[in-house]
Amino acid sequence: MTTSLPSRAILVLAVSAFALAGLARADDPPQPRSETAAPAGQKGGRGGGTQSAQQASPSAAEPHRLPSDSTTKQTLDLPGRTLNFAATAGSIRVFDGKGEPLADIAYTSYELDGSDRATRPVTFLFNGGPGASSAWLQFGAAGPWRLPLDGEALSPSASPDVKPNAETWLDFTDLVFIDPVGTGYSRFVATGEDARKSFYSVDGDVNAIALVIRRWLERHDRLVSPKYVAGESYGGIRGPKVVRQLQVQHGVGVRGLILVSPLLDFREFTGTSLLQYVATLPSYVAVAREAKGPVKRADLADVEAYARGEFLADLVKGEADKEATNRLADKVAELTGIDRAVSRRLAGRFDIGEFRREFDRKNGKVTGRYDASVRGLDPYPDSGNSRFGDPSGDALQAPLTSAAVDVLTRKLNWRPDGSYEVLNGAVEGQWDFGRGINPPQSVSDLRQVLAADAKLNVLVAHGLFDLATPYFGSKRVLDQLPAFATQRIKFVVYPGGHMFYSRDGSRQALRGEVEGLIRE
Repeated sequence: MTTSLPSRAILVLAVSAFALAGLARADDPPQPRSETAAPAGQKGGRGGGTQSAQQASPSAAEPHRLPSDSTTKQTLDLPGRTLNFAATAGSIRVFDGKGEPLADIAYTSYELDGSDRATRPVTFLFNGGPGASSAWLQFGAAGPWRLPLDGEALSPSASPDVKPNAETWLDFTDLVFIDPVGTGYSRFVATGEDARKSFYSVDGDVNAIALVIRRWLERHDRLVSPKYVAGESYGGIRGPKVVRQLQVQHGVGVRGLILVSPLLDFREFTGTSLLQYVATLPSYVAVAREAKGPVKRADLADVEAYARGEFLADLVKGEADKEATNRLADKVAELTGIDRAVSRRLAGRFDIGEFRREFDRKNGKVTGRYDASVRGLDPYPDSGNSRFGDPSGDALQAPLTSAAVDVLTRKLNWRPDGSYEVLNGAVEGQWDFGRGINPPQSVSDLRQVLAADAKLNVLVAHGLFDLATPYFGSKRVLDQLPAFATQRIKFVVYPGGHMFYSRDGSRQALRGEVEGLIRE
């Protein structure tokens, strides 16, 4: 999870040059190799360093420093196999160019016993937001333990009952889940506005994650392993940029990129862009058709053709063309089942919030944003204002937080103080998306990494009913890439929403696609 697309809002966009310059030299100095790993973030192990680089234990000035890394041996009994692996919960400290500590970045890694490091793949995973921890991918899709995210689990009071994940990716790749600063247990060490700016920007964030990946590889002697990167939601912005940063700044090649429900280009959803309506229409219709029975992407071929053809042509003609506008509005009403009068009032141009409110308004319900096939009660059904949450996402935060804390503290024996942030809205609120006319996008980086490495392949996976990052928006963007790129990008769409992997069949299918990419 979780990208927040603006609803007819103007994003403030650009990247702090300070952030890129400052973190470009930031790093966690190498630690001495030993049977027992040195505590996370320690700067000892090299003679002749500065005083700060020689510190070997948390100082009195850091009462809330994250604890030392904890590595435990785990056994997972699954249908037809048993996995024995080492699980490590810990952190990597990031420094500025002067050697001053900026932040501790938490991670959780799972490494299968008895593997050859030269051939055993390792995948680095992160979610989006900005402000989401990696708990969504870890406990929803790829990790060794899974928390059900559908059915009765869609309740804040649901029991956080994690169970062995039969669809874990650990069978074919080691896993490293990264929590960007401000999420999970990751936290700032430095104080002040400059420290925040070093991380809460598009490029500063990418630079920090790339550094953490490189340091993890060095710390665990995995630089020769085949490497993969997986990102969800805003991870679609992060992912290609992190791969590019690793290629050109850190000398680290990445074999494959996995993008789950990604956002690739904010321009699709900003300001008065007509493409936002093209991107969302197939998902709107998928929601309407699923109410009558199961839906696959193939069932939406007529809608996709209409969206990129006559629908777009009528949009371009503008609302002043009444004939085109009424034709468009009536067709949208027919496809979605929304009252024709409402569709005409909105000129057939439903933003995401309007669709969610109007689709089942007659029953006093709103649809989910992360999964529009999920409906919840409208808390203000008679109000003219839109004041409602997300029935498909809000209810998951409490059980997912509890599950993550339980696994980290009880199973993995890592006990930081402070709160675990599964979804920190303050991060997005302080995020510097940039200034200027060009919103963030990662399509340029995707072109670059595919052009630079002919062996790199990409998997893009979406959910049909996702209104946070609609699948057809990504499809339209990817279709504009040259043939050398599209030939190495596999695009798949599954029943479900933003976290489509909450559905058993979709999670199983995703695992199969990821395994195929990694074993290729």
